[in-house]
Amino acid sequence: MDKLKMQTADLAAANFATLAALFPNAITETIDENGIVVRAIDADVLSQEINTRVVSGKEERYQFTWPDKKKSVLLANAPIAATLRPCRAESVDFDNTENLYIEGDNLDVLKLLQETYLNRVKMIYIDPPYNTGNDFIYEDDFAEDAGEFLSRDRQYDEDGNRLVRNLDSNGRFHTDWLNMIYPRLRLARDLLRDDGIIFISIDDNEVAQLRKICDEIFGASNFAAELIWQRAFSPKNDSKYTSNDHDYVLCYAKSLVNFNIGRLPRTEEANARYKNNDNDPRGGWTSGDLSVKTYSAEYDYSIKTPSGREVAPPHGSCWRVSKEKFAELVADNRIWFGEDGDNVPRLKRFLSDVQDNMVASSLMLFQDAGHSQEGRQELKKLFDDKGYFDGPKPVRLLRRLLMLGNVQDNDIVLDFFSGSATTAHAVMQLNAKDGGKRKFIMVQIPEVCAPDSEAAKAGYANICEIGKERIRRAGAKIKADSPLTTTDLDTGFRVLKLDSSNMKDVYYTPQDTVQLNLDGLIENIKEDRTPEDLLFSVMLDLGILLSSKIETRKIGGVTVFFVNDNYLTACFERVTDEIITEIAQAKPYYAVFRDSSFASDSTLVNFEQVFKTYSPTTIRRVL
Repeated sequence: MDKLKMQTADLAAANFATLAALFPNAITETIDENGIVVRAIDADVLSQEINTRVVSGKEERYQFTWPDKKKSVLLANAPIAATLRPCRAESVDFDNTENLYIEGDNLDVLKLLQETYLNRVKMIYIDPPYNTGNDFIYEDDFAEDAGEFLSRDRQYDEDGNRLVRNLDSNGRFHTDWLNMIYPRLRLARDLLRDDGIIFISIDDNEVAQLRKICDEIFGASNFAAELIWQRAFSPKNDSKYTSNDHDYVLCYAKSLVNFNIGRLPRTEEANARYKNNDNDPRGGWTSGDLSVKTYSAEYDYSIKTPSGREVAPPHGSCWRVSKEKFAELVADNRIWFGEDGDNVPRLKRFLSDVQDNMVASSLMLFQDAGHSQEGRQELKKLFDDKGYFDGPKPVRLLRRLLMLGNVQDNDIVLDFFSGSATTAHAVMQLNAKDGGKRKFIMVQIPEVCAPDSEAAKAGYANICEIGKERIRRAGAKIKADSPLTTTDLDTGFRVLKLDSSNMKDVYYTPQDTVQLNLDGLIENIKEDRTPEDLLFSVMLDLGILLSSKIETRKIGGVTVFFVNDNYLTACFERVTDEIITEIAQAKPYYAVFRDSSFASDSTLVNFEQVFKTYSPTTIRRVL
């Protein structure tokens, strides 16, 4: 019976082990800054193994770097001893919903999600700080290690946040922003499915740097598009140079080989381009060029129009069909020579033959994807004419991205800069429209509302409170607008809050415990933690979806949790032989107990034998 590790994976150690297995000759030892001998990778040897030509020293090469880049890589890989604690009071339909709202620093949350949501997210959308000189960014501590994370009782400073204003007068203006976004994107990539996609909103200030970062993390070959969104619909006459009316949305696939971009519904405007100038019984059509620039002598021939004029393909080009195929098209009335029969032939394309949906344009006009004022008005309608956010994204923009991301029934959508929770609103709207069961995960740091802000005056202490209330109100409105078609619509969400580990220091460092302290360390779990707190930390550790169905049953007078039927059973109260036997007879895949749960020494001794008798394949773990 093994102990659960109760902390995120050490990605650096895992990568080291992989390299050591592949290239044992590249493993060496060195002395760290504390004078301790540690294992290391010999970069020169590794380069020799993986390159046809060694790149070393100060030799010039193409690369994108900035101060502290190496530290930001270490920050992404470093393990943390943290957990997510459920909050039923702030949730909606906690027991039945499959949506999540997570409060906390998104770097830490992304680390916690690595085990559970690895390769499970279909689409990620984020709207990070644009770095305009006024935005707040996360102040990550490169020096903090897992032990220091474990020792702090709260995630945020005395003001309730970990954010600092990144002024453009700061000598590390771009550096600090890059150090913030880089580790988060590294972690986010691992959560995407092989057919997944990430959309990132950004403006001119950091779009160039963001492209380079994404090329490195996702691979330049997986760049899908740089969409331009017209966020403003009227020019600003007080602009210094030009009126900046657009933002960008960068799109990168986990693998373009596996990703299929979604298409947009056909519009009346698009269909109106199909006329029927010759009253063809097959309906409306438009015409296209019949010539191509890829030359083939077989397809180079002259055509006689109905008026008798000889027409040759443009110089250096040829027709796209053979002479025999052209004759078939003429016989089928699929060639248009103009009303007078004297024009260069064109190929007729019928509306009835085109796909149901359209290829999207990289230019997203406000008429199609909404604008910033629309996003603000949507919030004001939900919050009694109060906007609370400056320039929130409109729901139409997110719905468009969900369609382009080809997000289908039961897919998971993640937004780890969720802000006003537009992404959750859009997911619920799309589900209401087509009956889908897409799920959302919103992640937001509880950034404190300024004391003089409208939000604070209305009683909202932080941004998370506004985001959660927006989802509540939006869900209620969607159901009220379509009561007959939204009976099964999931508008609920489980609230989870980032916190330090449920476990005391002794759980991680028993070797540091001295005899004098033993009396106070009988319990290795913090006193303020509930059984449900422990259950969610176990689910994180075992890679079980945090939206899983949870049932509680009373067995022998104690509460036993059953997750996804009996995939996981967990009991954190005092257990007897009889209780263990009944749990074993349920044949769970996992069974988890507290180390101090066993009623007696004999119960602990009999534990393994009971499971070997009734459910030998059950994986047993203790806290």
